[in-house]
Amino acid sequence: MKIHGYRKLGSSRRLAIYLEEKGIEIPFVPVNLMEGEHRTPDFLARNPAGLIPVLELDDGTCIGETVAIARYLEELHPDPPFMGRDPLERARLEMWQRVVEFGVYTQLRAYVRQTSAFAKPLEPVQMPEWGELNKRYAMDSLRMLDAQLANNPFVAGPDFSWADITLATCIQGGRPSNPFELPGTCEHLARWYDQVSRRPSLVATQPD
Repeated sequence: MKIHGYRKLGSSRRLAIYLEEKGIEIPFVPVNLMEGEHRTPDFLARNPAGLIPVLELDDGTCIGETVAIARYLEELHPDPPFMGRDPLERARLEMWQRVVEFGVYTQLRAYVRQTSAFAKPLEPVQMPEWGELNKRYAMDSLRMLDAQLANNPFVAGPDFSWADITLATCIQGGRPSNPFELPGTCEHLARWYDQVSRRPSLVATQPD
């Protein structure tokens, strides 16, 4: 198996953190997005959506979408569990994963893609006003997550899970040394972030 994508950047990094936590070794094959490698016929044959990461199996079968890849690997390597041990726990983890993905990840991704010079080659037209609006939506979601973390050590409950990986990488983006500024009132979220950012899996996958 191999994963097409950057081990220390974007959604591919979420998988890299997951692999570190699970003790699974799968090599990463870099894909140069700035040069449009994800739009070449060779890459599109692996994933018609033109997105990374992509898991390529030994027989050539390819799986796109980060969560789908993690679910596949979870079936192969169920311990330690990152997506739930029983139907209720799996549902709870999925609920909070979706809250993070649609309430923070999607918004902060739009903010970066629409406002940063770095992301300009990836967008046909940047709309800074749309980016700023998405940032405001993300701040609202972070305040909701702060309330959740007031009574839980991690996003979905007592255990570090895929939801925590998604949220941590959202906040760090490509700059762990200069993360996204959290709302000043979110003391529980700040406590969580300070703890999670020190985990060996996040440290090992930090961008150079």
